[in-house]
Amino acid sequence: MELIHEKIRQTKAFVFDVDGVMTDGNVIATEDGHFLRNFNIKDGYAIQHAVKTGFHIAIISGGRSLGVNKRFELLGVTDIYTGQEHKEAAFLEFINKHALLPEQVIYMGDDMPDYHMMKRAGVAACPIDAAIDIQQICHYISPFAGGKGCVRDIIEKTLKLQGKWWNDHSHTW
Repeated sequence: MELIHEKIRQTKAFVFDVDGVMTDGNVIATEDGHFLRNFNIKDGYAIQHAVKTGFHIAIISGGRSLGVNKRFELLGVTDIYTGQEHKEAAFLEFINKHALLPEQVIYMGDDMPDYHMMKRAGVAACPIDAAIDIQQICHYISPFAGGKGCVRDIIEKTLKLQGKWWNDHSHTW
């Protein structure tokens, strides 16, 4: 357990997949061809709090949605990579842009498109309902499912271990 705590203490950035991590993976298709997703408000609070506290956050998703982009822009996330068929290029661009080492990144994914990036990250994390192959490579499996608070869980644990959960931004949105 101490090894995972030490890895989390070194964290300077988070990378999150969207469908299956930020959402429960269910998508509603509208008649005009748009896809609607349901996001957890507590995940949103934790994301904006981490951004205000100085953490870099990237969203890397295979999906394409203006709604997804808008959601994360409103939370202060500036590194949003959607429509990523292969996520490695976006991951490398993100860590190079912020002069990060892969071991300073927590990557939370839930399925096979995230596999290779999770193997490179300092901490591979997933929701409890992630694919078995993903769970097998994770350093941390959240007790929460995708879209049900797993993002809040890993961010809160990280900020608490680093003594950054309670600060001037803790009580603001």
